[in-house]
Amino acid sequence: MQISLVPLLLLVLLFLMILLIIVLLAGIRIIPNNRVGIVEKKFSGKGSVKSGFIALNGEAGFQPQVLRGGIHYLMPFQYSVHVVPLVTIPQGKIGYIFARDGLMLNATQSLASNLTASDFQDVVAFLGNQGQRGPQRQILREGTYAINLVQFIVITEERVFYLPINRDETQMIQNMATVIGERKGFTPLVIKDSDDLIGIITVHDGPSLPQGEIIAPVRGDDANNRETYHNNFQDADRFLLAGGMRGRQLQVMVEGTYYINRLFATVEMVKKTIIDVGNVGVIIFYTGNVGEDISGDDYKHGELVRKGYRGVWEEPMLPGKYALNTYAARVVIVPTTNFILKWNRSEVGAHRFDENLSEVSLITKDAFEPLLPLSVVVHIDYRKAPLVIQRFGDVKRLVEQTLDPMVAAYFKNVGQTRTLIQLIQERSDIQKISSTEMKEKFTHYNLELEEVLIGTPTAAKGDLQIETILTQLRQRQIAQEKIETYQRQEQAAVQERVLREAESRAEQQTRITESELNIMVQGNQGKADYQRAVQQSAQIRILAEAEAEKAARIGIGQALAIDEQVRAYGGPQYQVTQQVMNRFAEAIEAAGVDVVPRISISGGTGGGAGSNNLMEGLMAMLLSERMGVTLNMPNTPRSPEAEAMRKQIMESLAKKSEASS
Repeated sequence: MQISLVPLLLLVLLFLMILLIIVLLAGIRIIPNNRVGIVEKKFSGKGSVKSGFIALNGEAGFQPQVLRGGIHYLMPFQYSVHVVPLVTIPQGKIGYIFARDGLMLNATQSLASNLTASDFQDVVAFLGNQGQRGPQRQILREGTYAINLVQFIVITEERVFYLPINRDETQMIQNMATVIGERKGFTPLVIKDSDDLIGIITVHDGPSLPQGEIIAPVRGDDANNRETYHNNFQDADRFLLAGGMRGRQLQVMVEGTYYINRLFATVEMVKKTIIDVGNVGVIIFYTGNVGEDISGDDYKHGELVRKGYRGVWEEPMLPGKYALNTYAARVVIVPTTNFILKWNRSEVGAHRFDENLSEVSLITKDAFEPLLPLSVVVHIDYRKAPLVIQRFGDVKRLVEQTLDPMVAAYFKNVGQTRTLIQLIQERSDIQKISSTEMKEKFTHYNLELEEVLIGTPTAAKGDLQIETILTQLRQRQIAQEKIETYQRQEQAAVQERVLREAESRAEQQTRITESELNIMVQGNQGKADYQRAVQQSAQIRILAEAEAEKAARIGIGQALAIDEQVRAYGGPQYQVTQQVMNRFAEAIEAAGVDVVPRISISGGTGGGAGSNNLMEGLMAMLLSERMGVTLNMPNTPRSPEAEAMRKQIMESLAKKSEASS
């Protein structure tokens, strides 16, 4: 028996040793480096947790510390380890924290404060610094965190990091993630300068606004005061520490990137307030303290206040871009350039202040009822724009409720003093008079009237009489225009002809120039020929005078010679007889006639008697001359005319002889 018990004891001892080794090995925990271990204590001599959720004093329950990557040894059967992943927040993303344990939130809180309890990786420090349970105001930025996922639940865009405990909690976490996603809270707020947008903030945590206030004032964003500087709502606790309140905020967000807890504050993007050139913006401020009225005692239509106070600001906003909270103020755009109001149903001005205006219905002196279209040019001094808005609310209301009835009444009165034809023909005079008389009325409403423009009266629908008169006037005007057109066309034709002549002259300018030069050359040559001809004429005249003088001299000499011959012969009869005898002798000599006839036949008084008588006469004359017998031819003296001519010629010849000598 003793021999058989020894192996059994050895076997039991071996089993116990193996069992002890197994138990000892069961306390070893290996945690990967990308994970953490959450320790849960099964039993403890200190009992279980009496308050809270985390065992801070070694009680049984979830322990605050986590096991990081490596080999850890824990008492077997007393501890269990829940291995969970590290919490990773990608770049450009935001993580939200929900604490399961901590102090309860007070009545004014929606989120847990993190002024002193801001280290989510140290549960003991978090709870020891009065950390609060529930959603936290602080958010997680980019990075990797070793967080106890029993104490904290981390919600990111990709997943929710937590250790499930009960089914109801899972639904609550999922609802929170949905709300954050709807508010685009997993990404930072990015406002681009190219979008011309601003962010209007609504805070969901902190004390409520006082009664009657709708906008929370700007609080604690002074960078010089680090205690209250919340850096554009990115530090929720400091915002509330500076006195910030929940509700819509007066402070707005401009261009930049902001990491804002969307459970703490939501952002609404609105357009910047842009005031174009030629306009000003009158500010009606809805919040702030009530300011002192600075409009003056003479202004009875409301109050004007300084910038920053509630009411209508006395100083308008000049052209530019403004980051104005449109929930805290309303901007009324007032044009400062001239704008036209048209009393014409078919036309609307650029600002559309006159879209409800129509032609003025008149009753003329001759009982016609035309419709009169009008255009009124108006200007608003930018310094008086707040007065106009305080009095009327906006420019369109001013036009419809004041200017329309005033202008219509004025021109109705004008229409009653003129006939329809006068109304049409005297339009220019009516414009001048109305512009002068209505300026004072417009000044009363802080407006400046620049000009009144009157259109052509038209007939109401179905009024044929006015249309007939207007048709006649149109036809008359058309006829006048035709006359003017024809005159212009005639002038155009004349100008065209002048143009064509000028063009032709330009084309023929070379020839004209050449011809003008030829004319000048010919003129010069003609003058030369003329001078040459004058010289030749003078030469010919001188030669002719010389020839005449020579001929005269010869003639006179011949005449004197002949006269002397005649005288020498005893008179002209002797001279004639001499010449006859000479010619007779020459004839006889040339004919060879015998002087003495060879045959002499006498008798009778026939034909031969004449010849004999001739011969006998000639012979008798010759014989009588030779014998000195005078044939009864007296010596006749010269006539007085011949003697005078002879003397004149002789005197002329004597003068020319003296001149030549």
